[in-house]
Amino acid sequence: MNMLWNYQIVDTCVVFREWHVSSNTTFALSFLAVVALGALYEWLRSAQRALDCRIAAALVAQGKGKAPVENGRDVEADSEDAGLLTGVPVVKTRVGTPVPLSARISRAALYAATVFLSFFLMLVFMTYNAYLILAVVIGAGVGHFVFGSHMDVQAVLSGTADVKGMACH
Repeated sequence: MNMLWNYQIVDTCVVFREWHVSSNTTFALSFLAVVALGALYEWLRSAQRALDCRIAAALVAQGKGKAPVENGRDVEADSEDAGLLTGVPVVKTRVGTPVPLSARISRAALYAATVFLSFFLMLVFMTYNAYLILAVVIGAGVGHFVFGSHMDVQAVLSGTADVKGMACH
């Protein structure tokens, strides 16, 4: 594998030995496959958000969508500084609503697939092949365009929106 920036087309090894480009045609097919993988990554991110919305809606419908309250105070009101200012240790508790096991499994599976694909695309990027890097970027852009057509305006304005881009995970 070439560890320097390159424009090599024929005789390129992409990620593993079996994905060896031997002609212009196989390189074009590899380029399109990487674009598809980049778009798939964006679809997975969109699917994660949609699944979380469905789970949250179901929890709210069951009356379970409230943050826990402890001793008449909202748990989120405690800050890390409270223990330093008062000398009393702050006991951290989990904030949020417990998610049912089946939903946790679904969320974990989608998350694992997203992490796997992000690292796989990182390995494609690490071929240092300018064309394959371009394919990753084009795939991410196309995927974001297709699967990112809606926005939660309130979440964006309040700063709570998922703004994580194509990071490793």
